[in-house]
Amino acid sequence: MNDVTKEVTVERPQKTAMPARKMAELPSLEDLRHEVESVFDRFVGGWPRRMGSLFDWDPFREVRPSLTMPEWRPRADVRETDKAYQIDVELPGVDEKDVEVTMTDDLMTVRGEKKAEREEKEEGYYLAERTYGSFQRSFRLPEDVDADKIGAEFSKGVLRVTLPKSPEAQAKTRKIKVKAK
Repeated sequence: MNDVTKEVTVERPQKTAMPARKMAELPSLEDLRHEVESVFDRFVGGWPRRMGSLFDWDPFREVRPSLTMPEWRPRADVRETDKAYQIDVELPGVDEKDVEVTMTDDLMTVRGEKKAEREEKEEGYYLAERTYGSFQRSFRLPEDVDADKIGAEFSKGVLRVTLPKSPEAQAKTRKIKVKAK
């Protein structure tokens, strides 16, 4: 018997790097996550974060009560100290009388209306602009908030809501001394 050996050469396409322009067009994983969450928000009114990891759960996450969202949503910053939580809501161009803060169980809602008018008259032209619309933001609050002592102040277009922690929650907080090795 003759052993015949045949050599076969297979050419594989060379891997080439994707051009930077095309890489920039690809969505990031963060963009994809936000898109998936927005799909769930539209159908079930909010992503069930409690089902995820403990570190993903955010008690101050925004609660969207309806399927339609207003065009303008004010920006909100949340801070925590040993004694309280503080929520600052930026409301430029909104009057204090047009803002309402309500609590229902563990849900705090800030709602109001933004109105602005501008009029310019000069030789050869007349400009009149009117913008208006309502806004609403709701936040689910942590269990350790003392709801009877919540306060709100409005100054220079910023609404500051102070949410004191209950005395029991403050008593549980303790500092751990960090030692150098």
